[in-house]
Amino acid sequence: MENDEERKHILKNSIIFIVLMGLVSALSDFTHEGAKSIYGNFLVLPEIGANSFVVSLVSGLGELLGCGLILVTGAIANKTKKYWLMTIIGYSIDIIVIPALALTFKNGWIYACSLILLERIGRSIRKPAKSTLVSFASKNAGEGKTFGWLEFLDQIGAFLGPLFLTFILLTQQGKALYDSYRFCFLMLIIPGILTLLLLFFAKFKFPHPENFEEERVVTNDKEETTKEKSKAILSSKDFIFYIIAICLVALGFIDFPLIEVYLQSIKVVDDNYLPLLYSLAMLSDAIAALAFGYAYDKIKIWTLVIATILSAAFPILIFSTTNFTLIIIGIILWGIGMGAEESILKSAVATLVSKNNRSLGYGIFEGFFGLFWFFGSALFGYLYSANWNLFIYLSFGLQILSLVFFVLSIKAKKNMNNIKVIK
Repeated sequence: MENDEERKHILKNSIIFIVLMGLVSALSDFTHEGAKSIYGNFLVLPEIGANSFVVSLVSGLGELLGCGLILVTGAIANKTKKYWLMTIIGYSIDIIVIPALALTFKNGWIYACSLILLERIGRSIRKPAKSTLVSFASKNAGEGKTFGWLEFLDQIGAFLGPLFLTFILLTQQGKALYDSYRFCFLMLIIPGILTLLLLFFAKFKFPHPENFEEERVVTNDKEETTKEKSKAILSSKDFIFYIIAICLVALGFIDFPLIEVYLQSIKVVDDNYLPLLYSLAMLSDAIAALAFGYAYDKIKIWTLVIATILSAAFPILIFSTTNFTLIIIGIILWGIGMGAEESILKSAVATLVSKNNRSLGYGIFEGFFGLFWFFGSALFGYLYSANWNLFIYLSFGLQILSLVFFVLSIKAKKNMNNIKVIK
């Protein structure tokens, strides 16, 4: 009876902690996704001086830094166990650099791009540590549901941020876009400060989230202590196929700022309302993350197969037409793809990697993802001007090709719950 009460108490605290960290994510995404919704338009303004290739390249390089550096920061978090410190440092960088975009001067695209990249570096510092903190609680609440809800709250913030900036832009009508966008960046200091306040509260209430997770793992439905040795994940075919599939998806997924540049060029919607389309993508992301998070706890990697099938057609729907309805459907599919990948990728790491090495596990997964996202961003930034048909159908084809490797991964390991834990 006492054990039952203790388990209920741990589960209750785990859920409270997950909700708190989800709200931190929501406020953080309100800040940096709000800013991201106008990055593309801001950089290509005549006063700033960038072009479509620079926009795509910076977006891809940002993902490379944000994900690629996680290989390093994940290893550091894994060795030092300073999860809270690295989480706080990473979020603090956001609070500084995003409002600093308001200081962008004429022809200051290098300055603006540098701050955008610095924000991604902050992400690389906080993400493995924060994901590890949440993963401790996820073992009680369910990995899929935990990261599904986390991504849901995350994307609600990402939905509200662009909506907030749309309202600001409407109040700035009559002013130059250059000045209006800089004011938007300045106003994002408000959710940024709230992010840090809530983060410090979560740390005060739960200083040791690692206590949520017991020192044991399950392999082939049998409990084993974490001292017991197991097969290295890098030698398993299911893991290798999974990584290849994730890399293909990252390579073929077109950045939203480039979508934004295209929408601006065809004048399908007034510039002041463009952030609303990003809000729509983020809302789709949020709903998809929650739905596929729950599905992951039941059907594991099949959720990525389903999500990829649903989202693969987005480049055809968005870039091969000027029909507003088809473009909206394409944007929704883009959001579905992003939401599924974000929640399921993190869920898989929490399932695959042991407690003591989980930060390193997040670093390996997201490092590969970020590297290929960068390659894809540079490639599609070039193809946007060089070969329109190849630009559209290569994106579609790479995502479809990833399905082959997802299925191969499933066949190599029919049930991901049977995958042994990294030591």
